[in-house]
Amino acid sequence: MFQSARIKLTAWYLLIIMFISFLFSLTIYSNVSHQIENLVHRQNQRIREFPFSPPNIPPIVSLEELKKMKEQLAYTLFLINLGILILSGSFGYVLAGRTLKPIKIMVDEQNQFISDSSHELRTPIATLQAEMEGILLEKKITDKQARQLTKSNLEELSNLKNLANRLLLLTKNHSLLTDQKTKNISLAQILEKAKSRVNAMAKKKKINIDLKLSEAIIKGNQDRLTEVFVVLLDNAVKYSPSGSTVKVNLEKTTRKIKVSVIDQGMGISQEDLPHIFERFYRADKSRSETDGFGLGLSIAKNIIDSHHGSIEVFSRLNKGTTFEVNLPV
Repeated sequence: MFQSARIKLTAWYLLIIMFISFLFSLTIYSNVSHQIENLVHRQNQRIREFPFSPPNIPPIVSLEELKKMKEQLAYTLFLINLGILILSGSFGYVLAGRTLKPIKIMVDEQNQFISDSSHELRTPIATLQAEMEGILLEKKITDKQARQLTKSNLEELSNLKNLANRLLLLTKNHSLLTDQKTKNISLAQILEKAKSRVNAMAKKKKINIDLKLSEAIIKGNQDRLTEVFVVLLDNAVKYSPSGSTVKVNLEKTTRKIKVSVIDQGMGISQEDLPHIFERFYRADKSRSETDGFGLGLSIAKNIIDSHHGSIEVFSRLNKGTTFEVNLPV
């Protein structure tokens, strides 16, 4: 499909370029031909006025030479246009490829997104179907069985709702700054709020979240930035051993604000590091066994990108992971 579109776009480039080139060539040929005809006219007039010119006075230019000049001009313009056709065809093909590349990437990502979403949705739906079909095979259903089925179905429906919400959030993040109002906000307050949202899970695992904060004001969307640090803290707590500490450092320079989330968890392998911000990507089996759909870090990166910042990760297996978020002042 894209190869056909590339050829068509190249043809349009060629058509436009050759049309302009033909107009220029036609203008040049007409002007020069007019000048040559004027020379021929003056030559003929000179001959008529001075039919007995002394033989030692040569003509300005012979009529045959004037005709050859005209033919030579036409031939030169033809070669020039042929060269323009070849060069513009080559460059046009390359340019068409560059023009269509972002569109191709976007379509490929969209297809991948649909495929991954369908795969993730299929799992809880299949579970729901299997449980209900299994209970229908029973001749009699006790109250306990009905309650267990309802509870399990509600858990799967909760997972489906959570996945749908994250998918919607992921698709909306690209228009964050245009669709939603931004204002001056305190990063220290955002980090405090994010900590409060993961405190329950941290206390359950007896993990201490140590905040080292200083006042830093940026312009952005408070709810979305809170979501970023909830994701990072949630991952840090989730993959850290019980009784450990998760450190959060906030540093401010003249140009940027850096927030580091440091855990003492299992770490991430070097093979997985380049892919952790991809949608639905989950690293090795030990990390994949935890709850989640592999969307959190992708959402976090999209939000940070929409705030013109960057997010990086540094990790060593069994040594811990550090996420660094850089935001412009």
